[in-house]
Amino acid sequence: SLYVLSVQIQIIMLVLAWHLEAANMGFFTKEEWLRGMTLLQCDSTERLQSKLDYLRSELNESVVFKNIYRYAFDFARDKDQRSLDMDTAKSMLALLLGRTWPLFPVFQQFLEQSKYKGMNKDQWYNVLEFSRTINTDLSNYDEDGAWPVLLDEFVEWQKAWSAS
Repeated sequence: SLYVLSVQIQIIMLVLAWHLEAANMGFFTKEEWLRGMTLLQCDSTERLQSKLDYLRSELNESVVFKNIYRYAFDFARDKDQRSLDMDTAKSMLALLLGRTWPLFPVFQQFLEQSKYKGMNKDQWYNVLEFSRTINTDLSNYDEDGAWPVLLDEFVEWQKAWSAS
């Protein structure tokens, strides 16, 4: 569908932006573009097109994905803010974790109804860690672990919701 295609294009653009070390969402400077294209060994549109599968495949490499995920926080936030506003955070999480994290739809529902107006860097980094290490049924979640309050509240909310 058109939606799936749109998401695929967005995620590729994010991976490309990461390669270019782009500072701002929405545009690349000439310097960023030239440096990034040189590193990717792309000197033509065709060469760049031939790299798209490679860029997509990087999302499946755990360490590379983590770097792209972490990059997305600073890339997407307003530079005068220390945190991501919640709408942007939800969009970026949908883009990065929506396809792979089974609990994502529930987490998004939690964020919709939560009091949080934004997400700080610690919360952002920990959402990825949580999505990679905590079972879908939350059975291995340690309430005394060093998780941010946001994730403690999500687990409480999810358990209450599941019980009702």
